[in-house]
Amino acid sequence: MPIIIPEDIPAFSILQKENVFVMTNERAISQDIRPIEIAILNLMPTKIETETQLLRLLSNMPLQVNSTFVKTATYKSRNTSPKHLDKFYVEFEYIKDRKFDGMIITGAPVETMPFEEVKYYEELKQIMEFAKTNVTSTMFICWGAQVGLYYYFGIEKVPLKEKIFGVFPHEKLVENELLLKGLDDVFYIPHSRYTELDEKMLKNCKNLKILACGEKTGSTVIKTKDDKMFFITGHSEYDSDTLDKEYKRDLNKGLEIEEPFNYYNNKGKIVNKWKSTANLIFSNWLNYYVYQVTPYVLENDK
Repeated sequence: MPIIIPEDIPAFSILQKENVFVMTNERAISQDIRPIEIAILNLMPTKIETETQLLRLLSNMPLQVNSTFVKTATYKSRNTSPKHLDKFYVEFEYIKDRKFDGMIITGAPVETMPFEEVKYYEELKQIMEFAKTNVTSTMFICWGAQVGLYYYFGIEKVPLKEKIFGVFPHEKLVENELLLKGLDDVFYIPHSRYTELDEKMLKNCKNLKILACGEKTGSTVIKTKDDKMFFITGHSEYDSDTLDKEYKRDLNKGLEIEEPFNYYNNKGKIVNKWKSTANLIFSNWLNYYVYQVTPYVLENDK
């Protein structure tokens, strides 16, 4: 799937070197085809890395994908230059009257805080309310999954005694679920978090279906029964070295942290066990829950 992005965004040159089909806006408009419109609310501190990770995974279909990166107005990122954000991101005010085929809401490094104390929570509530009526299908990742489940269904998060950190196995719980089509019965996803979902509340929610879980990670892949929202409590989008960078960063800060579980081999080399999982989850989401059910013409195009 060609990803339509500006030629000067950092992800363009990186993905082009990886033989990912990236396309400029000028080339895209020369083709007589409506691109899939995806909004990405990127709450991660490492915004440029996250942009590249998500755009890479959105490139796995033979259709054009046009991405719109969204930033919060109520909180200014301290880890990404204002110049980059001003050039490649828009605030919610700019898109609030638009329709999107899909939306992704990422994780954020605020998981130990009560949701209501997060500076942009009120703004995020507006965006999540917008997603109910203006987006065909939404994917929530890590803290994004936690806040989405809390806002829509009142499901609380619970602090952990120690951080879940590493690459963990997960078991499919549902046969013939399209989001997990092609995945092995046991598959791997990285996790890095200090909280987990209240499993009792989750299992008692009649509007949700748990698709996969792990012994150490709890429920990991969840969807609404109307197939409009998907919640993934881990980070399948992570690069091979993302956990390694986080581990070394925390060691340099003098923090007590265990080596990421099931991540290095016996020679200390990183072994990526989740790349195929990430590609299948994102391509299945785009194909079965975005493209196949989205309107041929969005109201924006009328």
